[in-house]
Amino acid sequence: IGKMLKQMRELNNLTQEELAEKVGKKRSYISRIESEEGNNIKFKTLKDVVEKGFGKKLKIEFVKNENINK
Repeated sequence: IGKMLKQMRELNNLTQEELAEKVGKKRSYISRIESEEGNNIKFKTLKDVVEKGFGKKLKIEFVKNENINK
């Protein structure tokens, strides 16, 4: 998740500081969630970053895994 957020930030030509300001967080927090710690991000924070920071909607989709035993 952290890598995806970093890629999205870069695609939107935002610095960590700019993204932090949009989301109401500190730059150091954005740095942490873009690292491996981003895999432990709270859902609300992820939603805020996506919606407030990038102006996008967060979509979570469950798909059938054919490899799981029935």
